[in-house]
Amino acid sequence: MIKKLIVFDLDGTLAESKTAIDEEMAKIFSALINVAKVAIISGGDWPQFEKQVLTHLPKGKLLKHLSILPTCGTKFYQYKAGWKKLYSEDFTDDEKKKIITSLNAAVEEQGFKPKKIWGEQIEDRGSQITYSALGQEAPLNAKREWDPGFAKRKKIKMALSKTIPEFSVNLGGTTSVDITKPGIDKAYGIKKLKEILNIKKKEMIFIGDAIFPGGNDYPAKETGVTSICIKDPNETKRVIQGIIACLDKTGKYSGGF
Repeated sequence: MIKKLIVFDLDGTLAESKTAIDEEMAKIFSALINVAKVAIISGGDWPQFEKQVLTHLPKGKLLKHLSILPTCGTKFYQYKAGWKKLYSEDFTDDEKKKIITSLNAAVEEQGFKPKKIWGEQIEDRGSQITYSALGQEAPLNAKREWDPGFAKRKKIKMALSKTIPEFSVNLGGTTSVDITKPGIDKAYGIKKLKEILNIKKKEMIFIGDAIFPGGNDYPAKETGVTSICIKDPNETKRVIQGIIACLDKTGKYSGGF
């Protein structure tokens, strides 16, 4: 079965946490949207996509091949002479209050109080509440050291499953916990891609670094979409090059990038 849509996670997959895609990734990713439809589903909100990806890609009609799904698929943007938001599954004020109160209690209960915090720890993204243990502006090295095996965040998730079982809680990035409406996660994003783009699941590939139970990429895998778990953006580059080699019928990229 020929694949028609390649779906990516962002942080840890296309770029390091909250950093821009590098020059090589920009070039390879641009080549991919020349030969296939592409989507990115990430826990980050729209401004992160602009900062990390979109400002580093060629402008123009090729962007029509790219779909952007911020906050784990709770929002959907398409390019039509400019980026347009198709939907946003936002929380009510009461839901936000309950989630933030429960999140603070869960973190305090587990005793995970870092020595230093860079910026706000809890961010209201409208359709998603995100907890970043070291703060939104923490340096990458500090974030990598805090919870490399997800053990701390798995305990927070377990506590939240008891206090707010009516919401979806997933782990992503290097220090974050993402909370969305029930059933509104990357699996929901895959479903919306299928409906809006009219592409079957068997015609998709999902690529991410958190494809394990509790990881925020895992719901995508559970849909039955072919999934590739990578360890970092450099491995993603090699995977993309392999996909392009299979899909490029013109031979334009056969000589490399």
